[in-house]
Amino acid sequence: MKKVLLTAAATLMAATVFAGVPVSAEEKVKLDLAAVETAYGTELWKEIIEAYKEVNPNVEVSLSQEKELEDALTPRLQSGDYPDVVMLALSREKGLPETLIKDHALADLTDVKDLKIPGEDGTVADKLLPGFTDSTSTNPYNDGKTYLMPMFYSPTGLFYNKGLFKEKGWEVPKTWDEMWSLADKAKKEGMSLFTYPTASYLDTFFSSVILSSGGLDFYNSAMNYDPEVWKGEGLTEVFKTLGKLAENTEPTTVANANSDGYTRNQQMILDNQALFMPNGTWVVGEMKDAPRAEGFEWGMMPIPTAKEGGDRYAYTFLEHIWVPEGAKQKEAAKEFIAFLYSDKAAEIFASHGAVQPIKGMNEKLSEEQQVFYNIYSDGVLPGMGGFVATEAIEGVNLGETLYEAFNSVVSGDLSVEDWQANVVEMMGKFHEKVTAQ
Repeated sequence: MKKVLLTAAATLMAATVFAGVPVSAEEKVKLDLAAVETAYGTELWKEIIEAYKEVNPNVEVSLSQEKELEDALTPRLQSGDYPDVVMLALSREKGLPETLIKDHALADLTDVKDLKIPGEDGTVADKLLPGFTDSTSTNPYNDGKTYLMPMFYSPTGLFYNKGLFKEKGWEVPKTWDEMWSLADKAKKEGMSLFTYPTASYLDTFFSSVILSSGGLDFYNSAMNYDPEVWKGEGLTEVFKTLGKLAENTEPTTVANANSDGYTRNQQMILDNQALFMPNGTWVVGEMKDAPRAEGFEWGMMPIPTAKEGGDRYAYTFLEHIWVPEGAKQKEAAKEFIAFLYSDKAAEIFASHGAVQPIKGMNEKLSEEQQVFYNIYSDGVLPGMGGFVATEAIEGVNLGETLYEAFNSVVSGDLSVEDWQANVVEMMGKFHEKVTAQ
């Protein structure tokens, strides 16, 4: 999308609250909240606003919700009409927060972690699970400062039908060699090994593959766009693995890998046409009314490793809440965000299926949800963070070159070698930008 033009001359109104101090009885504050409408439904934020009134009655929160929130926000931002709080994750197709990160147009939220949660005794930092504000997903400049707060989290991995595996007596593969062996068994049964909803779902999947292949330091070097890493032996093996996975992808996947047909690809798992797909826990709700094979039971596994006994990863998808640098009520916005980590707010979020990265949440989940969120309890490591923030390069699209190109590899229009070469060339351009910053 076009770079959002933000004027440095935007006038900031004086904050009406001090960090951690409730709005005074003399002050009435109007807070503008913009939230993306997701599978959690439309009532969630209305309930949160009502709950916040009980602890901070002097704040009036206005709410706007849109499925395509980026389309509603872009003209507002361009005209200098900034919402105070925005609930919109990274890694969406239109990449609005990524654009704002590149423009240095998000407010620093580091001090939110030290705020006392309204209505409680502890701070936000006391509640958060370890590590959830330590990656480039929340600290995009890798400078120790937090610009996006982690609101909800969802383990991602390879989803499959546990019932089918029980019926066939198949073991869930832990290595890629075991995956290829299983592919042969599935082929004899008329099934494919792999499918994916759309190529955009491959971002967290590729991250997990890289982590499982070389570990955290290797992953961080790749996320720093280092072209030597991207053309090195480690990532060459990753590309070869993904190429073999492309050969074992259900043939109609690419035709349906779009916003209109992606549920058809997800349906393949329910119909036993394909064994695995990368996804997040939200897929259960998305497909709750879809028909399914007899004995179907959702399962999720971490990414296989190259060698037996290697570390296994399941990337954690975060949904973020943030404040534009040009917001009028930044301090009141921070206090509102602090409330979102309260027991009361967590209870409301959980009732709509939204799980926060805070202590004590797993015990409150349904049995089905615990199957997914307990994936980290068996030695599986969480993956977080992504590419470090840098300026956009005209005519260069990371998502298209790295993820969307997999469609062409699956269809046979692009070789694995050319795919990797294109990615290496692109990474070199971004690496120049990063090192020049």
